[in-house]
Amino acid sequence: MRNLRPIDFTALLLLIVGGLNWGMVGLFDINLVAITAGELGTIFSRIIYVLVGLSAIWTAGRSPYMAHLREFCKGHKPHPV
Repeated sequence: MRNLRPIDFTALLLLIVGGLNWGMVGLFDINLVAITAGELGTIFSRIIYVLVGLSAIWTAGRSPYMAHLREFCKGHKPHPV
């Protein structure tokens, strides 16, 4: 995780939290976001879900840079099939 910008780290963290939440929903029918939201359920849950979705979009766009693939691919020739 070295050299990650704070926004990249935050997006990755939200993406992990969202993935774990969906895993819990799928396996055990437990929605941790809804449980932690309590009384503010709908508003808080929607904010969290939107942040996780935006994090997925951000991470998808930034993943080649975060994985340092840009430097790797500069001199790399594709392997013949």
